[in-house]
Amino acid sequence: MDKKFYVTTPIYYVNDQPHIGHTCTTLAADIIARYHRLLGEKVFFLTGTDEHGAKVAQAAKKAGLLPQDFCDQVSQSFQNIWPQLNIKYHYFVRTTNPDHKKIVQAMLQKIYRRGDIYQAQYQGYYCVGCEKFITETELVNGRCPLHPKQKIQKQSEKNYFFKLSAYVPSLIKAIEDESDPHHYEIIPESKKREVLSKLKVGVADLSVSRAHVAWGIPVPWDEKQTIYVWFDALLNYYSALEINHQKKFWPANVHVVAKDILWFHTVIWEAMLLSAGLSLPKTIFIHSFYTVAGQKMSKSLGNVITPHQLLEKFGIDGTRYLIAANFPYSSDRDVSWQKFDEKFNADLANGLGNLVARIAKLCENSQLKFEPAKPGWDRRYQKYLAKYQLEPALKLVWQWISRADQQVNQNQVWQQKGAALKKSLQSLVADIRQIAYHLQPFVPETAAKIAKQFAGPAIKTQPPLFPRLK
Repeated sequence: MDKKFYVTTPIYYVNDQPHIGHTCTTLAADIIARYHRLLGEKVFFLTGTDEHGAKVAQAAKKAGLLPQDFCDQVSQSFQNIWPQLNIKYHYFVRTTNPDHKKIVQAMLQKIYRRGDIYQAQYQGYYCVGCEKFITETELVNGRCPLHPKQKIQKQSEKNYFFKLSAYVPSLIKAIEDESDPHHYEIIPESKKREVLSKLKVGVADLSVSRAHVAWGIPVPWDEKQTIYVWFDALLNYYSALEINHQKKFWPANVHVVAKDILWFHTVIWEAMLLSAGLSLPKTIFIHSFYTVAGQKMSKSLGNVITPHQLLEKFGIDGTRYLIAANFPYSSDRDVSWQKFDEKFNADLANGLGNLVARIAKLCENSQLKFEPAKPGWDRRYQKYLAKYQLEPALKLVWQWISRADQQVNQNQVWQQKGAALKKSLQSLVADIRQIAYHLQPFVPETAAKIAKQFAGPAIKTQPPLFPRLK
């Protein structure tokens, strides 16, 4: 039976255009998906857009468009950009899809019938930027710490609540106990500790409906209310499989998300699934943010980096490499155009590109023939990717590049002849094939070019892989 692997990105809010943060998450999921395909597994890779809620309604109004027209427009910008980065997803889910809406309503109804939803008065604060109910203790100077420029909304309304607190003991056990049938992993470890610490302090029940947000899915037994946008959004991971008749992939092997939505994906989502009697995801991989030249990315500062800008300057594989090699794994990562330029020249033009060109030239001049051979996976590399550690996996490959370059220089291969030259070039060609093989998930076009060039028996020079930036 074929081994299956299900990987997802979060679905992105349509209140904004794609930027480097969206690109980072989606590219990570694509690298993971490509690697598992190369292992021979059947892969389902999901991405999409989150299209309901007050934030989207406000953005549509500001743009002078009806909410659905606005959603169609921005969702298309996400659908357009990913193929340009050679990101190959299987399905793009939209929460305004009528089939998704029906599945969300059916799931809420199921949880309601189980007795896990009740009606009560909600009094407190709501951040439209986060689409999240927040407590007074979470406020910083009376504002949401993630959206300090937005006024916080104080609300009092009759809503429907999900008994989140009832699932806290089960969630703690599922996270801590690897033998628990519902066990799920939170990566990296620092995020796991953060979630457990918050769970052990105590968790309030969650409002799962809104009385005054028209742009949403109606509560099936009370159409005066709409379903809370996060309850709607999280169910995309389930609805997409049902829509595509691919429930055999359930549950997800990994949800790739950024740290600002950690709580929804490590606590609320799992509690919903327990209530609905569904299997929990196996891993939630949470990455951090990019800062730009030491500052938070924001429109007001004019420092937002977009995938279009990166593609224009660095090309497809140049962009893919720079994001993966600067991946914000467990802490925020500072980037800048200068840093990107320097890394492109050092690692791609002078590093990989120069090595491939040197060895190809030596092979061509030698007129030797090289037997085709398929490399195998390096165990250290596989260990890194099993934990979704993209940057260490790439660093390992670049160690091989550096080692091969040193071998050329130390042995002065360009001066060798006869058996010594043949032995050196056979070793170097094997190194290049190994490098190309392990670059496949990260820079697939470049890996394919190198593999073809060094397939043998004759090896010829080709145009530079990555011309140096001036």
